[in-house]
Amino acid sequence: MTQKSTMMTTTESLDSTPETPKKVRKTRRPRKKASTAAKKLPSNPFMNEILELVSEQKNDLGKISLLKEYECDILKSLFIWNFDDSVISLLPPGKVPYKPNENPLGTDHSSLRREQRNLYMFVKGGNDALSTIRRETIFIQMLEGLHPKEADIIVAVKDGDLEDMYDIPFEVVEDAYPDIQWGGRS
Repeated sequence: MTQKSTMMTTTESLDSTPETPKKVRKTRRPRKKASTAAKKLPSNPFMNEILELVSEQKNDLGKISLLKEYECDILKSLFIWNFDDSVISLLPPGKVPYKPNENPLGTDHSSLRREQRNLYMFVKGGNDALSTIRRETIFIQMLEGLHPKEADIIVAVKDGDLEDMYDIPFEVVEDAYPDIQWGGRS
């Protein structure tokens, strides 16, 4: 019995000794900056960069402000061709058989900004004297010179399917560009 009491005393004495607190080192983590503003694009960005940035915005006011910030003639032309029912595309609907340009973005590509001057050939009232075969050949050659993402934009626009690729509804475009006169083009 004496052994038991000794053991109790030993455990009691262990419990009663004050423990020294262990220092826990906390590493400081860098603060995450709240990104309230959208990222900035370089000057003369590709259309896919603008449309992706606008599409990422959560509300319509953010989309409208970015569309105003990156306003350019080709962007307006794309929206007019896509949303205006009076613009009639002379290209056949559906997938286009072209070989995408596989070079990295910004190298050995044309851009929609440069090709804007040729878009009139693909809608009614632009160059109606152009044969269908020649028109389609020019369109395919233009697509093959563009970056694949910009080529996809043009293919979607010719069928009026830009809204399927990017979350940019007609109402947002209409509010961002009140100077566009809708209708009465063909």
